[in-house]
Amino acid sequence: MAMVVIILITTIYLIYTGYTYYNTALEERFYHPHHHWFKPSGIYGQGLGIVGTLMIIFGVAIYIARKRYNFLSKYIRLKYLLEFHIFLCTLGPILILFHTAFKFGGIVSIAFWSMVAVVLSGVIGRFIYIQIPRTIEGRALSLSEVKNMKTDLTDVLSNKFKLENIIIQKIVSFTNEQDISDNYKTTRNLRKELNKINLPKKERISILNLVKNEMSLSRKIGRLETMQRLFKYWHVAHMPFALIMLVIVIIHVGVTLAFGYKWIF
Repeated sequence: MAMVVIILITTIYLIYTGYTYYNTALEERFYHPHHHWFKPSGIYGQGLGIVGTLMIIFGVAIYIARKRYNFLSKYIRLKYLLEFHIFLCTLGPILILFHTAFKFGGIVSIAFWSMVAVVLSGVIGRFIYIQIPRTIEGRALSLSEVKNMKTDLTDVLSNKFKLENIIIQKIVSFTNEQDISDNYKTTRNLRKELNKINLPKKERISILNLVKNEMSLSRKIGRLETMQRLFKYWHVAHMPFALIMLVIVIIHVGVTLAFGYKWIF
């Protein structure tokens, strides 16, 4: 939440500070009193581009280092580092947007729209990411790990609660995927079914909690299978645009230096 606030405050500040310049027609900006400051090659404008680019590079580098090479794994949970990665790779493009002074053309426009595609696909990737069941450390659970968390419900109901097979089959049927789409309705129907059984209230509650846990695991398995498929398609969109953006940014920086543009150094 704090990171979202920082992004919003920064964006509002950038708009407020340069509104009169950015709102001026391109052919008239040369005569704006602060043109030397806000133009892409100005101290302020170029500074935004440099800081924004460094944010993106650092955000990507540290996340890859942690995810693939376990860099600082003892000190930083992956889910927290992902939030930091998203923060830097959202704020960085915003700074770069103001660096361009909203003037796009040539190869820079390709880099910009590639950056937009990366950010948008990153938002989608974040949504997919949070749907995947994880450990407390933030590591994604594999399909086999989630399946191993399930108990043999039939065996427990038979051996522990001594229920008849026909009753067991009715209870187990509530854990089927088609029956758990409406969690509230399923739980209510299950409770009604359990009330028909001649068991102490404490045991009925135990069975209800046991079945609800199995229902939750069934949902997780279904969600994990879906999200793993979506994640494969997501990489097809996210990675190529990120590479295109990186290559063009390198070319842009190289051309800038070749023409002698410098910042405060």
